[in-house]
Amino acid sequence: MARFEHFGPNPDGRDYAVGDIHGHFTRLEATLDRARFDPARDRLFSVGDLVDRGPESPRALEWLEQPWFHAVQGNHEVLTRQYVDGDPQLDPHDYRSSGGTWFMESSPAEQMLYADRFSQLPIALEIETAQGLVGLVHAHCPFSSWTTLREYLTGALPYAIELEEAFQWSRARLKQRDESEVRDVRAVVVGHTPLRRPRRLGNVWHIDTAGWSEGYFSLLELGQLKVVPA
Repeated sequence: MARFEHFGPNPDGRDYAVGDIHGHFTRLEATLDRARFDPARDRLFSVGDLVDRGPESPRALEWLEQPWFHAVQGNHEVLTRQYVDGDPQLDPHDYRSSGGTWFMESSPAEQMLYADRFSQLPIALEIETAQGLVGLVHAHCPFSSWTTLREYLTGALPYAIELEEAFQWSRARLKQRDESEVRDVRAVVVGHTPLRRPRRLGNVWHIDTAGWSEGYFSLLELGQLKVVPA
């Protein structure tokens, strides 16, 4: 598994980031249609949590096969691996209540297929834009520098267990209302925490606006760092 992925600039179209999807791909398709997303030219980057809660979680595999769609690994992707591996830290009741019923009721072969594919997703990725580098991670960048995050995930720094959950579970920046900048990157885009509208703290954009629930999907155009009107 490549824990970090780099994408060069898109000379032909636009790049967008979207918040947590949670098995609502038809809703997302409607949002992309309104934004006039062109899969022949544009790219869509997901902050993860493709599955659970919504009725179309199995479609995640279909989307991951599209050349214009790229995702980081969210905590709900990690949960599939924990379930397949029988991780004692995963409470099956909690997993079911957080939307994992579809996975728990899938056949063992299907479960392995999903878990293996989700395990291949990077923990973070970065995209070159004409205005500068933009990074994506599901929940939190636990470093003050994007360069340090890249070095850690590419193995240049020693593994630290306390950092592993932070990427996909931490809400530290929001809880602390941390306005500090992550250095060496123009912007960092995260999801994980549903909000009523996108929020920027420092140069970190929180874009999960609960399109999978009672909210709407926010598309952040990465060139201008502007949210497409819902």
